[in-house]
Amino acid sequence: MQVILTEDIPKLGEAGDVVKVRAGFGRNFLLPQGKAMLATPGRVKQIEHQRRMVSEKQRKEMSVQEEVARGLATVDLAFEMQASSEGRLFGSVTNADIAGRLAEAGFQIDRRKIELGEAIKQVGDHTVSVRLHREVIAELAVKVVSAGIPEPDEVETPELEAAESDGAEGEGSDEDSDEDTFSDE
Repeated sequence: MQVILTEDIPKLGEAGDVVKVRAGFGRNFLLPQGKAMLATPGRVKQIEHQRRMVSEKQRKEMSVQEEVARGLATVDLAFEMQASSEGRLFGSVTNADIAGRLAEAGFQIDRRKIELGEAIKQVGDHTVSVRLHREVIAELAVKVVSAGIPEPDEVETPELEAAESDGAEGEGSDEDSDEDTFSDE
């Protein structure tokens, strides 16, 4: 018995394949479950026509996505993020952040198509893959730079300045320091 599969079946074939199966398997399992339909000459012709149409559509889609991939190759994204002195980010750059920047640059890419193993958490240059089509993958350059957090010794606070000025004036006198100590009286 020849049947046309309507869905992928492991060890048998993919959807649209014309396969030969035992009559009992076809009548008792494949046909009642809707996993296949009887292969008549008209249906086989129809399936072949649909395959040609689908392959033509995929070929056009692939050429459009290749054009988008060439455009993405020219885009360099830069993120200015808060980072520690070791270059570790306070936060991360995610695929949603990258998709937002690409939208600003004129590319509407779904965030799920941007492949990050994990979020970017380090300052530096990174390469990100964007899966536009099953066969088209674009590489995107992402640069993460530090926003320039001042170091703790660079920060001058009014309290530190006041403490420094008090310490300079009262170096010679011990009278002020006696007031600050506690006694058991």
